[in-house]
Amino acid sequence: MHVLVIGGGGREHAVVAKLAASRHKLRLSCAPGNAGIAQVCPTVPISAGDIPAILDWTTEHGVDFVVVTPEDPLALGLVDRLAERGVPAFGPSAAATRIESSKAFAKEIMRRKGVPTARYGIFTDFPAARDYVMETCGPSGIVVKASGLALGKGALVCDHADEAVRALEELMLEKKFGAAGETVVIEERLAGEEASVFALSDGERFITLPPGQDHKRLLDGDAGPNTGGMGAYCPAPVVDARLMARIEREILAPTLAGLAEVGCPFKGVLYCGLMVCDGDPYVIEFNARFGDPETQAILPLLESDLFDLMYACHAGGVDRVETRWRSGACTCVVLASGGYPGGYEKGKVIMGLNEDFGPDVYVFHAGTRVEEGKVVTAGGRVLGVSAWGADLAESARRAYAAADRINFEGRHLRRDIAWRGLARLEAKR
Repeated sequence: MHVLVIGGGGREHAVVAKLAASRHKLRLSCAPGNAGIAQVCPTVPISAGDIPAILDWTTEHGVDFVVVTPEDPLALGLVDRLAERGVPAFGPSAAATRIESSKAFAKEIMRRKGVPTARYGIFTDFPAARDYVMETCGPSGIVVKASGLALGKGALVCDHADEAVRALEELMLEKKFGAAGETVVIEERLAGEEASVFALSDGERFITLPPGQDHKRLLDGDAGPNTGGMGAYCPAPVVDARLMARIEREILAPTLAGLAEVGCPFKGVLYCGLMVCDGDPYVIEFNARFGDPETQAILPLLESDLFDLMYACHAGGVDRVETRWRSGACTCVVLASGGYPGGYEKGKVIMGLNEDFGPDVYVFHAGTRVEEGKVVTAGGRVLGVSAWGADLAESARRAYAAADRINFEGRHLRRDIAWRGLARLEAKR
């Protein structure tokens, strides 16, 4: 079976690596891929958002199944267009992807189904949005979000009202993110501990994956600007079995039911970004795809066949697919370009990639390419170094030991990935 994976980041490298181990002996291709993915399967020089070119390529090369992981092609309706051509795919329809591509739509689904989330207001008028901020912003601050897709940068956490009004000006008046900011969601700022829970759904039933935790801030101690993610680990102790049962019952089941009720059953992976406040889960955001870099920490623990799970999301019966998970933990440390998430240079030669890092260590490429026979940097987040360990402490130690053997000019990494989980586990001893 010929399977085409869409995307070119660390998440896609982790997906491709796991699919390459499938018992089905898949023929894999990836568009556009990266230097690491190219070591696993052929890459195709087509961007993830070029829907017509992807459709033509699938027809010309006899693709049997497409795995769509980035949000842009999902929102643009790639899965729908593939279905029109009779090509099955892993990923939700454009209508179901609105759970991510329209934060206003997601909030309305949550309101209708009673899903716990931050108090909020939805606005298309700047004066009304400004007045709401001035009336509701308390000492803990407030969050201003572009409703549409904004390259993962559309959520602005503001410490005071003046900062929030400035954020509104950037989104609504200056069009910093174009049409994505024409509608804004303003919500209370929740205080707690974040967690990421993924659910694989076939539109009727779902199963959950082990909980993870992402580290969004650039610097140790969760300081500095937000990024796409500087590392992750799995499982996250903040979500124990009891809390996971509540998340399934109070958040995932009603949200998926709500999407089906409005005519867009969700097939694929629903990412639930949570804030756990005094033991209670609240939804920060939904995504319609695997998270990055959480995927690089979760998939190395999967012992079942990923393709079986993905195909069942399309065909049905995902709850009947056997799922086995390796004991222990996995930590992923991101190596980023100097200057990220702001301006950064590309083309820096990466050294140490050919080292023998030992068993159960995975170097997932994100922003890389090959120039004159050498692997060089080609993005803000360059690599994700993941490692399994018998416990969380061992996995973090092994990930950092491997990461420290890889270098490039300007390399930046956090030194405290998994610190919250390690602190929780230590407190229980």
